[in-house]
Amino acid sequence: MDTIAAIATPAVASAIGIIRISGPDALPILERVFASANGKPISALPARRMTYGAVRDAQGRVIDHALAVWFSAEHSYTGEPGAELHCHGSPVVLGEALAAAFAAGARQAKAGEFTKRAFLNGKMDLTEAEAVVDLIDAESAEAARNAAMQVDGALRRLAEDAYDRLLDIASRFYAVVDYPDEDIADASPAETEAALEEIRHTLADLLATSARGKIVKNGVATAIIGAPNAGKSSLLNRLVGYDRAIVTDIAGTTRDTVEEKAIVGGVLLRLIDTAGLRETDDAVEQLGVECSRRAVENADLILTLADSSRPMDEADEEAISLAASSGSAWLLIGTKSDLLSASVPELRFGEGQRPPLGCLSVSNVTGDGFDELEKAVAALYPALPPQSGTLLTNARQTEAVSRALAAVCEALSALRGGMTPDVVLTEAEAASNALGELTGRTARDDMVARIFERFCVGK
Repeated sequence: MDTIAAIATPAVASAIGIIRISGPDALPILERVFASANGKPISALPARRMTYGAVRDAQGRVIDHALAVWFSAEHSYTGEPGAELHCHGSPVVLGEALAAAFAAGARQAKAGEFTKRAFLNGKMDLTEAEAVVDLIDAESAEAARNAAMQVDGALRRLAEDAYDRLLDIASRFYAVVDYPDEDIADASPAETEAALEEIRHTLADLLATSARGKIVKNGVATAIIGAPNAGKSSLLNRLVGYDRAIVTDIAGTTRDTVEEKAIVGGVLLRLIDTAGLRETDDAVEQLGVECSRRAVENADLILTLADSSRPMDEADEEAISLAASSGSAWLLIGTKSDLLSASVPELRFGEGQRPPLGCLSVSNVTGDGFDELEKAVAALYPALPPQSGTLLTNARQTEAVSRALAAVCEALSALRGGMTPDVVLTEAEAASNALGELTGRTARDDMVARIFERFCVGK
């Protein structure tokens, strides 16, 4: 296998930039481009210890004064000899240092090639590799914690436990069939059924995490709806912390959806500010209202706003009716509480409508009520257990577990229906193959290649 190199830090000016090298010639290449300040060859210095010195180009000219470190295959990220240069973070300096590594024998790494080599060398499975991307892309503390636990093998351990139990069922069947003269005790139907039922329960619980995993990774699609001038854009601006949407006293200012992300109650919300819901002859505003309705259809959460400084009108009732009939979680929020001279008026919604999961009052001007909004959102999406890390966070994982669960259910049905053991065996093997795809034991080359295409160069 050849030796690869890449810049592992963003291509912007920064305090420090890192160049990674991995492959059989990592240490010789490092020695060709780096000279330690103490005059000793870096191979004579301990592994995993930073050394100060100079980075030089192919002509021996100093590019930068930097730190270097090398790793044995046993202790490297990729499972093969590795090295790093920690330079000053100028893109020009890093480019010159990388060119020096190429001149010394390395080649440009492809996207995700370092992590792909870690997978191929048995340093991690596919769930751990995918979690590396999730950790890099994490936009909330909860997403980062879940990804970190998966990098540590939480999901792999759960999947491999089910895989090993399925393998045990299959191996006992094959042992009895292939070695009939040996005194091998076959598992009783009751024992096999109990084992399959336990696996079924494990996989069903795992599959049920996919909805929460999607939310943790991608955020909660949150539509902000209400009548014109209900304070939707002001609420968006308050939650994101800056003036993202235009706010005026003129009704109908927002003509299209405006999207932004914000952490509310520790939960990542993908906020969608929508056009005010009302009947209008304005063709452009009509298009905006239609976009608002589509946003509601695709939302996980709906924040329905009503101006509590005035009596409700038909536009307010339309917004409430739309939220109540959506099937999504929704909160009813009375806005402009700072304009009230008395208590907040009762907020009413139509008979027979699905009630909101919470009613609260806020002021976008003073900030009153936003603590209650944070608590309401946090209650809808409670924090994960500290040592979880077993959420399915992408479609590939969900599809593999779904196929495994379906096969286990078929095996149970065959067993309980009195069918021959080979039918049960076939389904058990199908389930184990699906779990093997989840972790990478039985993954096809094209599937593996597609997974690592998501990675950035240098990782």
